[in-house]
Amino acid sequence: MLESYVTPILMSYVNRYIKNLKPSDLQLSLWGGDVVLSKLELKLDVLEQELKLPFTFLSGHIHELRIHVPWTKLGSEPVVITINTMECILKLKDGIQDDHESCGSNSTNRSSTENAKSSVKPRRIHQAAPTDPDLPPGYVQSLIRRVVNNVNIVINNLILKYVEDDIVLSVNITSAECYTVGELWDRAFMDISATDLVLRKVINFSDCTVCLDKRNASGKIEFYQDPLLYKCSFRTRLHFTYDNLNSKMPSIIKIHTLVESLKLSITDQQLPMFIRIMQLGIALYYGEIGSFKDGEIEDPICHSKDMLGNIAGAEDEARIDMQYAAQYKGQDSYLQQVDEQPQGWVSWAWSFVPAIVSYDDSEEDYLGSDSASTMHQQKAQTLKDPIVSVGFYCTKATVTFKITEMQAESSYYSPQKVKSKEVLCWEQEGTTIEALMMGEPFFDCQIGFVGCRAMCLKAIMGVKDFEENMSRSESEACFFICGDNLSAKGLTYLTNSLFDYRSPENNGTRADFILDEAHHKETYTEIAGMQRFGAFYMDYLYTVENTSGKGSANQQDLSSGKNEDLGTVQEKSTKSLVIGPLDFRLNSSAVHRILKMIVCAFEHEYEPYSRLKPEIKDENAVVLKPEEVTSLEEYIPTRHTSVTLLKCTCTIFMAEFNLLDRLLPVILGEKNSSSFMNISNFQSLRPLPSIQILVDKINLEHSVPMYAEQLVHVVSSLTQPSDNLLHYCYVHCYLKIFGCQAGLTSLDCSGSYCLSVPIIPSFSTALYGKLLKLPTCWTKRSHIVTTEGIFELPNLTIQATRAQTLLLQAIYQSWSHIGNVSSLTVNEGLMNEVFQTIGVKSKNPLPTLEGSIQNLELKYCSTSLVKCASGTMGSIKICAKAPGDNGREKLVPLLQGPSDTKDLHGTKWLNESRKPESLLAPDFIAFTIQVPQYMNYCHNSVFNFWSSLYLLDINTLSNE
Repeated sequence: MLESYVTPILMSYVNRYIKNLKPSDLQLSLWGGDVVLSKLELKLDVLEQELKLPFTFLSGHIHELRIHVPWTKLGSEPVVITINTMECILKLKDGIQDDHESCGSNSTNRSSTENAKSSVKPRRIHQAAPTDPDLPPGYVQSLIRRVVNNVNIVINNLILKYVEDDIVLSVNITSAECYTVGELWDRAFMDISATDLVLRKVINFSDCTVCLDKRNASGKIEFYQDPLLYKCSFRTRLHFTYDNLNSKMPSIIKIHTLVESLKLSITDQQLPMFIRIMQLGIALYYGEIGSFKDGEIEDPICHSKDMLGNIAGAEDEARIDMQYAAQYKGQDSYLQQVDEQPQGWVSWAWSFVPAIVSYDDSEEDYLGSDSASTMHQQKAQTLKDPIVSVGFYCTKATVTFKITEMQAESSYYSPQKVKSKEVLCWEQEGTTIEALMMGEPFFDCQIGFVGCRAMCLKAIMGVKDFEENMSRSESEACFFICGDNLSAKGLTYLTNSLFDYRSPENNGTRADFILDEAHHKETYTEIAGMQRFGAFYMDYLYTVENTSGKGSANQQDLSSGKNEDLGTVQEKSTKSLVIGPLDFRLNSSAVHRILKMIVCAFEHEYEPYSRLKPEIKDENAVVLKPEEVTSLEEYIPTRHTSVTLLKCTCTIFMAEFNLLDRLLPVILGEKNSSSFMNISNFQSLRPLPSIQILVDKINLEHSVPMYAEQLVHVVSSLTQPSDNLLHYCYVHCYLKIFGCQAGLTSLDCSGSYCLSVPIIPSFSTALYGKLLKLPTCWTKRSHIVTTEGIFELPNLTIQATRAQTLLLQAIYQSWSHIGNVSSLTVNEGLMNEVFQTIGVKSKNPLPTLEGSIQNLELKYCSTSLVKCASGTMGSIKICAKAPGDNGREKLVPLLQGPSDTKDLHGTKWLNESRKPESLLAPDFIAFTIQVPQYMNYCHNSVFNFWSSLYLLDINTLSNE
């Protein structure tokens, strides 16, 4: 009988998570084909143990559970499991006691779980004893696989709530359905075969609503905010590829989700709570949840197990002991840590995906002796990490920021209502978030979007600058534009996804994945990323390589590696971010809305999830042997980040209104007692002068040691550490700016800009800085540099006429003078003098003041005893350009150096351009300043201060 094989499997799943079920009643109902269970309570402890999340279930129940088993058509129709109204309430675990207990008793829990399984299996075997001789074991195994692979799960009205402090986050999904599909992603009854080792599934989510509200001290919500997300529908495609029919775990897993339209809404009261939720996610990822109290000692093995989990490919603090522990903590502790790692909460989320298409380990008890032996033989083989590809794609996303106002009803006893007003909108098109992982050795995450823009809406702080009756154009409301339009770019953001008809999976072929670091960097370059997206592209790559010639390191290599082979395991982490052509327009409307959001974020501050640990020098640090130091110098893992901005335009307009006195004090932490200013008579100023800054390219590089704390403690304990080891004890930062220029322009009534008037011609500059990690570990070494910075400027020229200077002063005063400046008008004659008509050449060019410097280099460094600053300037020149005879400009030098003044008495000297004779010519000025650090001694509280100017060399100074 098929019932004797299938029924125990279904019963085991239901009985695992639901309380107080009678197996006899459930078995009889299943044999009838339909089961209806009402008012079910979930086993919360089982959920917490299996999920291993840092959350506690406060409640969990199911209103109705229906199971339909088509016994007569079990091989052609799916088993349907329907859940009507499922609600769960979670909260963050209090402290870390639960985490310590779960971590400290992992072996106990594991053994108890195994004992429980062993105690349950004989009972299940006894239930499955009456076998049918007409049903061979191979047929039973194939049938059960078909049944499990085609189970349909339907959840109607799923409610999840998370509570923390005064935050109530609720997720309500009207309907969610998971079912098996065919090659064209249509509903079908499918199974893997020898010719097609692929299984496809679809999960449809209908009407997803996310609410974020604030509760009072009694736990009640007084005012309900607008939903963060309202009735959003999306679909997920799952694609599983197996190596053979007997494979229980897929070798390739692809899970991709597509959202056509995503509309988020955040009010000023929700913004602090939303930031808190984001901080929670970051703290969970980096394992900062459950910081240790004073006096408690952190168990590194426990920390790497339960706090972070075995995140596939993420170079987090869980791997602090991966390399260094083997070098200066001992091989035994390292092997113990690797071998005893259970699944963390992220690993569980990953491993849950194969569970959708496979059955539990205990199912082999029902398959007969032959099939069970086959499964045991398969388990005896070395398990290979599957390739997992997770993707999220959104065609168009909109985020709206709203300001709430309290409104009372006409009746005195009527409750107050909250009214929201839209003030800011962010639109984004063609969003892609993709993650590719293969166990520990490889993890890659790519994020990009095609285009985005930000717009001002309605009024802000009483200023009705974009109300409907203002009749202002959309181009005026838009203050940030980046990237291309989705209609012009196409569907490149869906490339190689399960929603791309050109992808290998949708054409019956097996996809190839790049899992090699060198090949990955050659393929996914910044140029390729910008060609696919256009606005923003980020590539985060983490790899663990084995340089001993065995290829990429895997879990087996890490756990069974020899002591001499551990030095060959190299971790690498690189992040590359590219931002495409962008136009940022800083006008009064945009600045006040951005600052208003910052003020709203500061209105309610929550306690941090973890506090920085005090930097304490470990007096019992282990001193490395010379061979261990040599091994350490061969490779030190670092995190490298690169940020590149291409073709940036920033326009700073004259302020049309200025209410910064109400915003800046809050941001700076000061109390603001000024009364509210209601400015309703807003008038746009046209033409509107502005400063326009153009930059061809900005590159920022940042590198930091991956395990800074352990590295610094070891290197600081060495008698004479090498320069290479000291180099990796610093945080390094490089900033390079290419092709930066600035000029004056104006915006007319039609929304177009006039031709820019140059003020600062194109120049380039560079800045380098480094900061010592854990400076308290180096207190006994006064010569170690704690901070160092270098600034280089090859050349810089500034030129302006009197009219241009006055206009620059007017723009500055519009922002520095507080109050309504909408009535401020710029003299028309001044505007005409600055912005001359295109094509009309002035008969009398205006005098121009020009200043330039060359080869400027500034240096700064500090140690525990002294601060030092030095610098050099190659040359300086300040001159006036005046109209001369025959239309030629006449140069009148005011300040110039260095210069040869032997012919100063002649008039020819004033009219000639003088340059240094060679690059070896002396600098115009060089200086060095040293200032001691303030030292506080126990026997003397008086500070000693001295300063000296070592060198001030001015070769020649000519002033006229």
